[in-house]
Amino acid sequence: MYRLLKQEGRAKRGELHTVHGVIQTPVFMNVGTAAAIKGAVSTEDLEQIGTQVQLSNTYHLHIRPGDLVIKQLGGLHKFMSWNKPVLTDSGGFQVFSQGGLRKIKEEGVYFRSFVDGRKIFMGPEESMQIQSNLASTIAMAFDECQHARADRAYVEASVARTTRWLERCKKEMERLNALPDTINRQQLLFGINQGALYRDIRVDHAKRIAEMNLDGYAIGGLAVGETHEEMYEVIEKVVPYLPIDKPTYLMGVGTPANILESVERGVDFFDCVYPSRNGRHGHLYTNFGKINLFNAKYELDDRPIEEGCGCPVCRRYSRAYIRHLLKAKEMLGMRFCVLHNLYFYNTMMTEIREALDKGEFASYKKRKLERMAAGGQ
Repeated sequence: MYRLLKQEGRAKRGELHTVHGVIQTPVFMNVGTAAAIKGAVSTEDLEQIGTQVQLSNTYHLHIRPGDLVIKQLGGLHKFMSWNKPVLTDSGGFQVFSQGGLRKIKEEGVYFRSFVDGRKIFMGPEESMQIQSNLASTIAMAFDECQHARADRAYVEASVARTTRWLERCKKEMERLNALPDTINRQQLLFGINQGALYRDIRVDHAKRIAEMNLDGYAIGGLAVGETHEEMYEVIEKVVPYLPIDKPTYLMGVGTPANILESVERGVDFFDCVYPSRNGRHGHLYTNFGKINLFNAKYELDDRPIEEGCGCPVCRRYSRAYIRHLLKAKEMLGMRFCVLHNLYFYNTMMTEIREALDKGEFASYKKRKLERMAAGGQ
């Protein structure tokens, strides 16, 4: 159950009560595609840096080690020793990213394994079955993600099919949650709004899926080729037509600035690979903007990544040392950078919630964006 605690303009402060605990929103979900955060970050690390939700990938876990293996081991929570909420995405984005290697039909999608090239079929029922085997807290409906600038006729047909798939997902999840051997019989289902950059298609789709009384609603198909301004415009058009008393999730977004702008527009769930991916390449987020530790100016810099940061890395290690680790291709350097970035994101979400609690989000957002833009590191 989602409780809307407070609003400031369209910005929402809420909490989602789940079988695996309460999620305070707005929230950033750390992306652990294959049931692990890339960069050698452990469950203990995630607990230490304030992680509320982990996100894992249906497609990847279905292929390796196999969802039936994970079910036999008691579900994802036991498998990765994590007792807080887990969201699994449906595999729809992986279908999109396979491009010409997949065939989309009414029954579902045929595509190839990224491991051995074998042919795989996934439809709404299969996606729900896999996610039920994984026993995640929140399952995402199976959809098709189109390119932001796809042809209008194609997008209309695709969105109509995604709606039909959503109806099948809901029916299948109700069936699975009634089975005695289902690990998590309180699994939640989020639907996904699609429509590329066509505002009218987006709005019509939002109205349609809002009628289906789902546990939450996502905005998909963004951060796939459009400008930030175009993305914000889609959010502004769509959010008013999604239920205010349900979580709103912007999939795959984004930078700290993207998150602040989207919170202001009514989004309260986020996920993105940026903190871990950028961290593995020595790109670090700070309150004074991004820094690249590979730059020569940090060779003798004995300061932490960010002065005053409370993350386990900044409390002990210098920029010079971490830069050395990265240059020497030591895994520890990547691990430190990923840990810092995830701490930065999770701490920013805590600050956002506190600002909303005080009715001061607008001023917080302004200060945060100005400070990050100023640089000075």
